[in-house]
Amino acid sequence: MSVKRISQFFNPKSIAVIGASNNASRPGYIVMRNLLQGGFNGPIMPVTPKYKAVHGVLAYDTINSLPCTADIAIICTNKTTLLPVLTALAEQGCKNVIIVAAGVSDAQKVELSQFCKDHQINLLGPNCLGLMLPHLGVNASFSHTIARPGNLAFISQSAAVCSTILDWAQHKEIGFSYFISVGDCLDIDFDELLDFLGRDAKTKAVLLYIDNLKDIRGFISAARAAAFSKPVIVIKTGRTSEGARAALAHTGGATSSDAVYDAMIQRAGMLRVNDLRELFAATQTLALHPKLLKVEPLCILTNGGGPAVMAVDCLIQSSGKLCELSEQTRRALDKVIPQSESAQNPVDIFGDSSPQRYQQALEILLNAPEVENLLIIHTPSALAPSSEYAKIIIDSLATIDSRKRPFVMTNFMGEDAAFDARKVCAQGGVPTYRTPEGAVGAYMHLIKYRRNQKHLTQTPESIVDELNTQPHTTAKLIAEHLAQGECYLNTHDAANVLEQYGIHTIDTRIATTPSEAADVAKECGFPVALKLVSPDIHSKSDVGGVILNLTDPQEVEQAAFAILLRINKIHPTARIDGFSIQPMAERAGAHEMRIAIKTDPQFGPVILLGETGNAHDFAHAAVALPPLNMNLAKYLIANALDKGVISARMLPSKEDKYRLCALLTRVSQLIVEQPDITDMELNPVLATQGHFLVLDASFAIAPYKRLAHRKRLAIRPYPKEWEQQITLKDGTQATLRPIRPEDEQAHREFDASLSKEDRYSRFFGEMPQFTHEQLAKMTQIDYDREMAFIVTRKQQGGDVTLGVSRVLMDPDNHVAEFAIVVGSNKQGLGLGRVLMTAAIDYCQQQGVAIIEGVTLFENSGMIELARKLGFTITRDFEEGTIHMKKELNEPRL
Repeated sequence: MSVKRISQFFNPKSIAVIGASNNASRPGYIVMRNLLQGGFNGPIMPVTPKYKAVHGVLAYDTINSLPCTADIAIICTNKTTLLPVLTALAEQGCKNVIIVAAGVSDAQKVELSQFCKDHQINLLGPNCLGLMLPHLGVNASFSHTIARPGNLAFISQSAAVCSTILDWAQHKEIGFSYFISVGDCLDIDFDELLDFLGRDAKTKAVLLYIDNLKDIRGFISAARAAAFSKPVIVIKTGRTSEGARAALAHTGGATSSDAVYDAMIQRAGMLRVNDLRELFAATQTLALHPKLLKVEPLCILTNGGGPAVMAVDCLIQSSGKLCELSEQTRRALDKVIPQSESAQNPVDIFGDSSPQRYQQALEILLNAPEVENLLIIHTPSALAPSSEYAKIIIDSLATIDSRKRPFVMTNFMGEDAAFDARKVCAQGGVPTYRTPEGAVGAYMHLIKYRRNQKHLTQTPESIVDELNTQPHTTAKLIAEHLAQGECYLNTHDAANVLEQYGIHTIDTRIATTPSEAADVAKECGFPVALKLVSPDIHSKSDVGGVILNLTDPQEVEQAAFAILLRINKIHPTARIDGFSIQPMAERAGAHEMRIAIKTDPQFGPVILLGETGNAHDFAHAAVALPPLNMNLAKYLIANALDKGVISARMLPSKEDKYRLCALLTRVSQLIVEQPDITDMELNPVLATQGHFLVLDASFAIAPYKRLAHRKRLAIRPYPKEWEQQITLKDGTQATLRPIRPEDEQAHREFDASLSKEDRYSRFFGEMPQFTHEQLAKMTQIDYDREMAFIVTRKQQGGDVTLGVSRVLMDPDNHVAEFAIVVGSNKQGLGLGRVLMTAAIDYCQQQGVAIIEGVTLFENSGMIELARKLGFTITRDFEEGTIHMKKELNEPRL
């Protein structure tokens, strides 16, 4: 779906209602009424053979009789008429259609989808409430109420949730830039809308209600881009298996584990909330105040001790923090609060506080440098109405520069006594809540969002012992097993694969019979562990298939027979390949964990981390999407600790965590580079003082079949295939490759090495040195949307960046904008041609239609290079710039 095309959907000049009606029980009646009451300035054209006029507006018998082509057509007719109506609209040239009908069959959906694709029609729905564009007065929906103009965009698969949100927003006087019910997402889906809304100046935050997703990779890519520029808050239904099935029945599609959706939402930098109540709370804080918190600690000002204690309990239990008041602030508060000998946080000014004392304490905290976030709790007072205290808050905030004052939220407790106070705060732009727990819950949304956003821009550590993986050798090993008809690798065979990625396993030998197992055990040396080898039994310890500390051959043979007897009773049809024999690992002071790879039907491979013995349950593991780098691996470990699926005693030192990060990164690289591995189980992994040894491993393998409509990985990995060694004009060797997150420091040094002239030539003006956040966005790129090539050369102390070229594709993949930077002290090495050619080749392969760039008149070297590489050169004398353009591929429809 073209973003340029979809933008036409949101700027209509005329609207037709197909199936308009004067029957108050029909959708065509409500849609016409809403359009007429919305204040839309363009023609509204009802189409119906039953009435001469609808709501007093002259009606047309047929679509062909319309006086002009409608920019949007809303189809309110029966589901059986949809294809003939679409055909007539296509003949008229209409390109934007809304279908409100529910219950459309799967066969009909296939027909409708193909028709829209063939005729380039943008389709919203079916099974949707419609569309509201408050800034244009467009209410193209059958909603019971309107949406006010505002700066929030709301997208929902549920029409019922749309109605609920509208009611809440009316009560809270909150407005919307766009209000979109997508229904079954037959054509227009979340990713196209996020691409549009992420760039829309009217939209400050985006709210999503999702039942399920179809194009996971497209959604993650669009969501990450949008979340970089504005808050994106998500409700994803189907947290339970029963809920997931209900969501599946509601909107169709596939379903995945909720833990995987959680991992995806975190990875994209969005904020997930659990229900509508949380969505409302998060909207009041995050969406209406999208500025990222500077720090996490919270200060609490209260006139009641009990509610403050409730707030503190909720804060600490949610992993929040209280801020520490400075000595200077405490002394100032002691002078204001007569009952206080040494003020502490929470600051309790007591229930008998007059408005004057209230204002004095408030101003002290608002001006305290250590107070960056302030929650004000107020219980009804006999001294003055609650609204008077609310006005004090608004007036006090108005005296402080908005750039310097802390983030403030309020909790006015009570109902009738507090209603006016909450209204004063809402009108003054201060978030306000009915309970202390509600206020703290909303505050923790800000903290969680802050952590997700910070996570997006953290620079990963490099792995000291470089990966040195052997992907080609590994692929050959797996291919040999597949050629022999094997689809399951036990520990013995899996060890050879793991070793190619620096993942160490315990010495493992195989025996096919109990007597052979006894002989093999002698060779291993006692004591040994005996384990069943069966592709049909994943958790061998749960069925008595693992026996430890066997000390002689007779014990081994007897144990093997006992296992066979047990399995024959429990799993009589299971295939038994024999036994694995391992020397007993030293377990003193060691801990066991589990690392697994599971292939999800929607997301592809996902990584699980947890304690051993938890089988395949996503609920008992922390989940992440590959590819992982060191920072993402660290985040996975933190999630596992927070979730309690591994204990802190497993990783007592920083070195332990670092080594586990390295192991997880290697596992990620293995699954990224070996598509024939569908599932993998490393269970248990023995952790001892920063060293990790795999005691049991199993792989499920199958020849990977590349599908045109679906990508294997939910997130595109580092495109290693674009790496190449090059020879510069001075005869030295260098590497041309895509940029990586780990390149931030080298990129900082490259940026610092540029002269003022270099920077002026690239940025058309004075530019300060880049911040960490800016550099993070330059190095942690989405390879599906942009590419940055760098040339590096090895020098003492590490790789040095010599030059960089960037291409940024528009969401339609039609035009790519390029830029090249080579320092003046690196001229004459041929870097410009190398970097420019790489950018062109990449865009050519991606199917980009046009690559273009802009430079200054005085950049003669760049202009000449572009001319030699086939660019058309155009001069803009008014702007003093040169425009360079090259056509690469036929534009996609």
